[in-house]
Amino acid sequence: MSSLTSVVLSTALIEPLLALVSWTFVMWLWMYVTRIPAMKAAAIDLDEVARTGESLRLPATVTRVADNYNHLHEQPVIFYALALAGTLIGQSEGLIVYCAWAYVGIRIVHSLLQATVNKIIVRFMLFNLGTLALIVMLGVLVNASL
Repeated sequence: MSSLTSVVLSTALIEPLLALVSWTFVMWLWMYVTRIPAMKAAAIDLDEVARTGESLRLPATVTRVADNYNHLHEQPVIFYALALAGTLIGQSEGLIVYCAWAYVGIRIVHSLLQATVNKIIVRFMLFNLGTLALIVMLGVLVNASL
């Protein structure tokens, strides 16, 4: 007869993970709300674009939103891995949770900045702050697993 072990995992890191996933869908919606009208206004023939491979040539205010949506599928993958790793090894309290929420907040501010005024030096600083939050999260997990 086999015995099943019940494991109760903390959701402290899952909450910021879901918050960033939710934010990604907000940016997805924003992308289509701006992109579709811009494509109609520019009378872009999608079949022609598909055939020739030409760029859509949309205004920067539209492409920045799409660029940010794409960015939310790059570095945040590291965040998701760290949040899940922390949850699985039971390291989901204190500093790592603060860093997780800080990362989510930084990414949201980064998105809003990129999609609106797009001050690159500020975006760069935010990106670096987010990266530092991820490095601290990694350090907490490495230390916990030693």
